[in-house]
Amino acid sequence: MKILVFGLGALGTVYSCLLQNQGHEVTGVDHEAVVEVVKKRGVQVTGIWGEHHTHLKQVARDLEAIEEDSFDLMIISVKSYETQDVALKLQKLLSDHSYVLLAQNGYGNFETAAQFLPPEQIILGRIIFGSETLQAGSARVTVIADDVILGSPSNNIDMQVLDKLAQTFTQAGIPTRASDDIMRYVWGKVIYNSALNPLGAILEVPYGKLAEISFSKELMDGIIEEIFAVLKAAGQSTLWENAESYRSDFYSQLLPSTAAHHASMLQDIQRGRKTEIDSLNGAIANLGEKYGVETPINRFITLMLKAKEAMGS
Repeated sequence: MKILVFGLGALGTVYSCLLQNQGHEVTGVDHEAVVEVVKKRGVQVTGIWGEHHTHLKQVARDLEAIEEDSFDLMIISVKSYETQDVALKLQKLLSDHSYVLLAQNGYGNFETAAQFLPPEQIILGRIIFGSETLQAGSARVTVIADDVILGSPSNNIDMQVLDKLAQTFTQAGIPTRASDDIMRYVWGKVIYNSALNPLGAILEVPYGKLAEISFSKELMDGIIEEIFAVLKAAGQSTLWENAESYRSDFYSQLLPSTAAHHASMLQDIQRGRKTEIDSLNGAIANLGEKYGVETPINRFITLMLKAKEAMGS
């Protein structure tokens, strides 16, 4: 396959390296500083999936600099607030046989991309393995909680297409399967990230500490309760029947495996970068307003994180 990976951060590095090593022709796009390093050193993946190193077929800082005029698959692995800009740029490379995979965090990426790209060519991914950037073009895979899940929110991509793509990723070393109900999985990740990431960034403690302190635990319980109220009003089901059943799994299974983890939002703030709060708690607050559900805790957390973001580390 001819594959474009737009964004060579931790996730983009993993996908580009493993897919290139599997024999696919991968083109990477990122900022000039990253491009220069990757051109010289290639891309490298270490961690629980072993050690891998390769040079991509091509690396460029913008689409005008690449040789190809179309791709079989284009993977968007940038921050959620960059989705609109990237989707707009990818329009000219989209052919009838192309698919775009959104490999991102948060809620709203599909809706944003669908304003510029045909929904029947957009695949949404629920990615729940952890990877961190060591340096430009080098990433370490630290943990995997479940397979990557691929799906079409609008259910207008044939399951055979999704199954074949899932098999391609699995063969490259990224365990993946397809689902005809992708949003249930996406929301599972949104709930988890919304409960932990902003609070971990604001309080500057690892996730496990948030559950140990009664006050932060109460805030997380409130965040989760509000999200389930919004989802009920929106008619969106999840893998859990209600907030109570989710919290049971959250505290007994989901949180313990990442208890020592520090919030990526805190890392963003420390590096002077914008966070993805608008696609997590901010999105919950906006959906609450849309469906007439009060979300005071999610809105407060959003404002607190934005204040911390504006002040810097």
